[in-house]
Amino acid sequence: MKLCFNQATTLENSNLEKDLNYCDKHGYDYIEIRSMDKLPEYLETHSLEELKAFFQKHHIKPLALNALVFFNNRENEDDVLAEFKQMVETGSELGVQYIVAVPLVTEEKILLKDIEESAVNMLREFSNIAEPYGIKVAVEFVGHPECTINTFEQAYEIVQKVDRENVGLVFDCFHFHAMGSSYEALKQADGQKIFILHIDDTEDFPIGSLRDEDRVWPGEGAIDLDGLLTTLKEIGYEDGVVSVELFRPEYYQMDAEEVITKAKDTTLAIVSKHYDTQPI
Repeated sequence: MKLCFNQATTLENSNLEKDLNYCDKHGYDYIEIRSMDKLPEYLETHSLEELKAFFQKHHIKPLALNALVFFNNRENEDDVLAEFKQMVETGSELGVQYIVAVPLVTEEKILLKDIEESAVNMLREFSNIAEPYGIKVAVEFVGHPECTINTFEQAYEIVQKVDRENVGLVFDCFHFHAMGSSYEALKQADGQKIFILHIDDTEDFPIGSLRDEDRVWPGEGAIDLDGLLTTLKEIGYEDGVVSVELFRPEYYQMDAEEVITKAKDTTLAIVSKHYDTQPI
């Protein structure tokens, strides 16, 4: 199992250049680059060529551009497809494996059949765009009541209906827990359709009321991470990547390097009980 850092973990107390240097120093294998803010910020004073050169010279590599928001049930579908194509072209230059796609979050009530139809159609379009570049699309369901795709079972069914080799899921432990996703559905799933594993934990608030800021260090909250990791391994998520993603406001007040080392230590303490890890 390879170790990855998601930039949300240092969203307010770091930038891409610092995250890269600290993560490389402390033995991370991959980074998920925040394409909506951290990458544009970096490109204000650096070039894409400089970023490519960094990855060529260092151990750490780019796993994904995170993320295209929001991809389904949008009136301006052509704009969404154009944005996705630009992300794929940028990702191809950098050598990323995945583009993460996040579903629409809205207070509008949308019929489930309309959510599914839109999501399936858009993901097939994404698949067609990404396939020539060798890039995969990783759909991240979000465990909030306002998200149109908010449980594992709903997201997995959509990916199954898309039925493309390069379309799969981000499995985020927080999002799985936050809306009470089905363990039975997970046990029946094909682990090969899970492209990225996000690890995190949360305070013990009721299902449906959890939000990203409730996340805590892996192993220090209410999520049954051991149960989830055991199940993921049983269904075939074997040689993938575990990416630590936290949005904790208190952690943004800490030194960024301290956050990055603590995130690594707490992640490995949990994951190493279930998977072989190769920290530097």
